[in-house]
Amino acid sequence: MRRVYLDNNATTPVLPEVLEAMRPYFAESFGNASSIHHFGQQARAAVERARQSVAELLNARPAEIVFTSGGTEGDNLAIFGIVRPGDHLITSTIEHHAVLNSAKRLAERGCEVTFVPVDGRGVVDPEDVRRALRSATRLITIMMANNETGVLQPVEEIGRIAAEADVYFHTDAVQSAGKVKLDAKKIGCDLLSISGHKMHAPQGTGALYVRRGTLLDPLFVGGSHERSRRAGTENLPGIVGLGKAAEIARESLAHGDDAKFAALRNRLETTILATVEAAGVNGAGAPRVPTTTNLHFDFIEGEALVIALDLKGLAVSTGAACSSGALEPSHVLSAMGLAPERARASLRFSLGKQNTADDVDYALSILPETVARLRELSPLYKPAVSQ
Repeated sequence: MRRVYLDNNATTPVLPEVLEAMRPYFAESFGNASSIHHFGQQARAAVERARQSVAELLNARPAEIVFTSGGTEGDNLAIFGIVRPGDHLITSTIEHHAVLNSAKRLAERGCEVTFVPVDGRGVVDPEDVRRALRSATRLITIMMANNETGVLQPVEEIGRIAAEADVYFHTDAVQSAGKVKLDAKKIGCDLLSISGHKMHAPQGTGALYVRRGTLLDPLFVGGSHERSRRAGTENLPGIVGLGKAAEIARESLAHGDDAKFAALRNRLETTILATVEAAGVNGAGAPRVPTTTNLHFDFIEGEALVIALDLKGLAVSTGAACSSGALEPSHVLSAMGLAPERARASLRFSLGKQNTADDVDYALSILPETVARLRELSPLYKPAVSQ
């Protein structure tokens, strides 16, 4: 059976070039980058080359890059490294749980937290951020691209608001890296987190951009690794892989690959809307990363559709999440105003560098029939009557 993977927002396969770049650092060039002998300095050189590549992807200085274990650690380091008890934090209702649960933890520790809303497209209004500012506001953290819908937030405008108020600004750019051009200086952020496994590097790798002059308390204490911002021996092969993936991403964007992804995504989206009734795009009308679409298929359960498609070889994901054994609507789609039934009937399709036009064709060949069969089982579904 043919298998097609369209769940790249969950994780991506490691590219062959990335794996090849990593290979020597598992056995041949295995040194500890903190050692001063030949093996250690060989490792240190590899780490610094990777740091340079990541910095170039973000238009940052190499010294502003802190290697982490991924997006969750980067978000946590940015938030807990800045905010203190008694401070005020501003975030949004559609953030990844790495941010939302950090905000909740801070609230338990005596911080005030404001969750700004989004409109029906899933976009934060920068003026809501401005209105939420207080004298005690220490940090604003608003994601760049949403992991479920792909909707891009007005981070540059929010960055200007933060700068005017002399407040730190962090953006979770995990779902943006490698998909759209990133420029930390243009965004005007003080902190920006990315994750390797969302951009064809290995799982367990990531980086946090820390603008020069930003005082950050480390989460981990120990050695003076990463300029005392993240203690622990560096994940040498993973960092090398992240650096190679950053290099590939930068070159791909320079060659216009984002437009190619947008064309594939748009064909997938428009064909589904033309062939499947009672379907629609969540986040329609908003700027989005070119690799992601989130669609609702009314009168069915998204999880049932995910399973049915998987049985036919297509991997996608639902817009709903499991919580305490009960199926709850996606907090992102709920924040956008979708009714619970529609939120639970939503699926995310996300493309990666390994995907081809044939993959999209295969998805389109099985989706309408699969949706139709599931709807036959729904007592609420009534087929549209043709005129």
